[in-house]
Amino acid sequence: RLLTGQALRPSQRRAACGGSLRPRLGYDGAPDDEDRPGMALPPFDPDDPFLLESLLSEDERLVMATARAYAQEKLEPRVIPAHRDESFDTAVPQEMAALGLLAPLVPPEYGGPGASYMMYGLICREFERVDTSFRSLMSVQTSLICATFLRFASEDVKRHFLPKLVAGDMLGCFGLTEPDSGSDPGSMRSTAKRVAGGWLLNGAKMWISTAPLAGVAIVWAKAVDEPEQPIRGFVVPRESKGFAVTPIKGKLSVRSSPTGALSLQDVFVPESHGLAGARGLSGPFHALNGARFAICWGTVGVAEDCYRRARTYVAERKQFGRPLAATQLVQKKLADMATDIGAMQLMAHRLARLQDQGRLPPATSSIVKRHNAGKALEIARVARDMHGGNGITEDYRVLQHAINMETVNTLEGTHDVHALVIGRAITGHQAFGA
Repeated sequence: RLLTGQALRPSQRRAACGGSLRPRLGYDGAPDDEDRPGMALPPFDPDDPFLLESLLSEDERLVMATARAYAQEKLEPRVIPAHRDESFDTAVPQEMAALGLLAPLVPPEYGGPGASYMMYGLICREFERVDTSFRSLMSVQTSLICATFLRFASEDVKRHFLPKLVAGDMLGCFGLTEPDSGSDPGSMRSTAKRVAGGWLLNGAKMWISTAPLAGVAIVWAKAVDEPEQPIRGFVVPRESKGFAVTPIKGKLSVRSSPTGALSLQDVFVPESHGLAGARGLSGPFHALNGARFAICWGTVGVAEDCYRRARTYVAERKQFGRPLAATQLVQKKLADMATDIGAMQLMAHRLARLQDQGRLPPATSSIVKRHNAGKALEIARVARDMHGGNGITEDYRVLQHAINMETVNTLEGTHDVHALVIGRAITGHQAFGA
């Protein structure tokens, strides 16, 4: 009758609802399905409320399980000493590479596993669940370095560098940010001048992840001899004359991620090492979009870890004669966390499917990066509060996640800059600058 547009009489409506105008509800307020054979509901999964892992393929589950086992067994024990000492274990890249986890998106013809973006995201989630430093290492190698080589480098350059990068025999770094140029890369001062057989690079780069260990850098500079001074990309080996790296120490966040400053003084780059296909900001932005994807997934792992640690703590910790988990305020905080994490998971999964289909607009990545990084920071802070005084100690690790998220909320575009990217996509009006 609904399909034909005929109205039901009140008695018919009551009959359709089992004699009542309201459906019968179970104890939790949900429709009671016990009288419908074969319709038993699965139990609520506090870690996967939308049962998203059931939508993964067998191969995707295998990659997730491999990354999780490695991260928990090999990386987790390293976190506290590395954070305390501001150090990095140089054995990690080759360990990741041996499992195909260091540069998973690189296709087999260059020595990589040729994984999907969904697999890449799942790896990011497991690595950052342990510590941001490990996800940062992998996503720099994958999205900023290997992806840039794949899209813009000559075939000879790809064949020379990519197998080494995939195997963990060489790390790369991405020289875009400068001391006076962060959110506005178009104002960079680094220059590239044409000379016989190539280019001379001059300038400085700041806050470059993996720089102290990198064997090759991708450096962005303005071509001063060209009328519009377009930004160009260059492959700079570590041993290049005039190229120097200074480690940055004293960080209070993401401490075990090696970070440095680059200095270029008349560094000669042969024409073959120029990224001919990268002109203007579209070159670096292509790489940054991939790095944002990694953050969208990595922050899910951080939020999940803080939520699980808080959930365990309040179940075990007793105050006033009962577990903290039995109090209303604590349950509300857990409910808020579960809601936000469910939204983060949904966004990340949809992001990966769209990316694998080639249908992901950059503004959509900005929505998810802005949302997930912000929510992960909020959840980490609340989890620290739920742990009370214990929350500031190494043993519980929630504060370490929180201070890492302070940095991640800024990386690859700040919270406010992404708001303007989204606003531009909505209105068509550019709000950056004057």
